[in-house]
Amino acid sequence: MLNFEVINPTRIVFGKDQLDRLPALLEEIAPNKKVLIAYGGSSAQRIGLLEKIREKLNGFHLTEFGGIEANPEYTTLMKGVQFARDKKVEAILAVGGGSVIDGVKFMSGAFYYKGNPWDVLLRKEGCMFEKALPFGTVLTLPATGSEANSGAVVSRSELNEKRAMGGPLFFPKFSFLDPTVVASLPERQIANGIVDAFVHTLEQYVTYPTDNFLQERQAEAILSTLIEIGPKVIKNPDDYVLASNLMWCATHALNGNLRCGVPTDWATHMIGHELTAFYGIDHARTLAIIGPRLYEDQFENKKQKLAQYGKRVWNLTGSEDECARMAIQKTEAFFQSLGIQTHVSDYTDQLDDLPVKIRSRFEERGWVAMGERQAITPERVESIVKAAL
Repeated sequence: MLNFEVINPTRIVFGKDQLDRLPALLEEIAPNKKVLIAYGGSSAQRIGLLEKIREKLNGFHLTEFGGIEANPEYTTLMKGVQFARDKKVEAILAVGGGSVIDGVKFMSGAFYYKGNPWDVLLRKEGCMFEKALPFGTVLTLPATGSEANSGAVVSRSELNEKRAMGGPLFFPKFSFLDPTVVASLPERQIANGIVDAFVHTLEQYVTYPTDNFLQERQAEAILSTLIEIGPKVIKNPDDYVLASNLMWCATHALNGNLRCGVPTDWATHMIGHELTAFYGIDHARTLAIIGPRLYEDQFENKKQKLAQYGKRVWNLTGSEDECARMAIQKTEAFFQSLGIQTHVSDYTDQLDDLPVKIRSRFEERGWVAMGERQAITPERVESIVKAAL
């Protein structure tokens, strides 16, 4: 088992009819009750959630900032930062899915930052967020796990860039997880959430065998649960049992527990981010596009774990090679069964030199040894993207 250190200070308030807890928890981080509510499009308004929150926070000094995109845009978030500064807020309440929560994480750090926050996202030497506004979340979409971790991703479409950030400052102080919101979601968003949680788990599991038996079994439990409930929750999103299990799986997939004592990969995410940056493809769908092709490219390095995954999660039998290859096929077929297409050409015909462009970006950034074995080079990235077209 590898050495590890883990801390997760986020308070999770799980279940329906829990918003009565919101005022007291907010007052802990905003004693003068000056709070900015940040949200995305119209869904939180449409389902009546924003109105419920306003009612619960009667007596607070509320201001609101909406319009945070599905891939939160740097320029939009910077407007939110200036708005929050102008209003002199003490805390932010993120009402939305992972994109809104990611956006609020960035806003909370940029609020106090004196320089150009984009330099922090570029990881320029000496540039980092050293202070952040406290924030809490009310989750509306189970998918990214952002409600219980300290990571975030921000896009800047005019530069075709998508950059990650994070650190101890960016754990939510609290997160409300109410599975009843799943009933209001479109099929596309539910399917995206299932795939997002699934690949988050695979990134921390399909590496090489370890002796951390607990983490491996926990990862397998999440994968098996998502396979069992995935198609059912798309058809029956108002089933509380299904919705609650989806929401809890998505949170556990990226709350920090699965990475304890095991190697992790994350190259599928790194490549997938480029597909979003160039084409605006939904994050989860980029993972479904890249993941199977990356496993094929790295087959020998990942064969033992792919076979274990195939036997334990998909109940496959046969030789190690047979189980490993069939596990990749089963994974891609599962994504497709949820209505997720698994090739770039399913989303765009503008494929001009895409593999070379992504390879060049990785070379420019010095990303030359990725994956759990540092075996994924820019050349391998080019091959993976080419196979995914």
